[in-house]
Amino acid sequence: MTQTTDFLAPARLGRLALPHHLVMAPLTRNRAAADGTPTDLMVTHYAERASAGLIIAEGSTPNPVGQTYPNITAIHTDRHVAGWRRVTDAVRAAGGHMFLQLQHGGRVSHPATTGLTPVSASAIALPETIFTPGGHQPAAVPREMTAGDIRTTIADFAAAARRAVDAGFEGVEVHSANGMLLHQFLTAGTNRRTDGYGGPLERRVRFAVEVTEAVAEAIGAERVGVRVSPGATVNGIDEGDETEELYPALAARLQGIAYLHLVHADPDSAVFRRLRRDWRGTLIGNPVLTDLTTDAVRAGSERMLAGGADLVALGRPFLANPDLVERLRRGAPLNPVRERYFMYTGGAAGYNDYPALGGVGQPSSDSIVAFDGARVA
Repeated sequence: MTQTTDFLAPARLGRLALPHHLVMAPLTRNRAAADGTPTDLMVTHYAERASAGLIIAEGSTPNPVGQTYPNITAIHTDRHVAGWRRVTDAVRAAGGHMFLQLQHGGRVSHPATTGLTPVSASAIALPETIFTPGGHQPAAVPREMTAGDIRTTIADFAAAARRAVDAGFEGVEVHSANGMLLHQFLTAGTNRRTDGYGGPLERRVRFAVEVTEAVAEAIGAERVGVRVSPGATVNGIDEGDETEELYPALAARLQGIAYLHLVHADPDSAVFRRLRRDWRGTLIGNPVLTDLTTDAVRAGSERMLAGGADLVALGRPFLANPDLVERLRRGAPLNPVRERYFMYTGGAAGYNDYPALGGVGQPSSDSIVAFDGARVA
């Protein structure tokens, strides 16, 4: 457990010595090639943010059916490995460290994007539209995964972890949050199974645990983190009144990995306090920031460390400020986030054109769109 609220002080994550406590959170930005291979834009984007203590790169699919939206990254072919290697080489040359998030969308997918029927814990469709190459479409009803599907998917995660290490990442983060496949198994509203992966809470955590165990066996537990989002309602998830029981039960089965990453963490919540008490490893907290000013980001980071987090994950502050750490160090103003260019747009706008201190090219006021505080990471 951290002993400081100074987020600029040196930190550690297992064997990694980090220059400070600030982590760049994974952000889906849809700038990959159509086949999921990272592009030149992404090499530049991540290299410019290498001053983060650790970069957790955006969710990459471990197999074709796991793809969520068009132009997201993947890590299941040699081409993907080669593309990501260009990114990790650039970040390492700039002095940075990287983990890769492994993300399977489950029902958060569409045949118009993948050519495949989505899969999930149960045949329950996402209760909203989903973005496809042809625009937003009604969600497809997923196919309930068979026992064979589950075994194959676990193996795909393990293979993706090995590929990530081959691509130069120092570890991986298993995405079990935000309504993606592993989260769909965790919650009763999306998991109506009657086999060993459904029913009581103890069986619903099994898939996430087995995926994590397979990944840890493939590359070493010290290279593995897990991201969870207690209480999240994104992508049609409803945990009901189980949140405070669900996540301690899951965390108890995950002890021994590199870290547990809490999305939109609230240090004053009962589930955060319980997880901090019980979790023996590194805890990463991702605060909700409704105001992206220097003072607000500093205060949110200090509060997270004071509440017991060991590292602080920031998403949109790093997105809009390639030199975020230096700005916070100096107390300099932060660039505003331009939501208009966040996803589905491609190109450098709103991705690689945010200026560093003393830089040029600050976006004009008519291109700055107000952000939704509930979505700010």
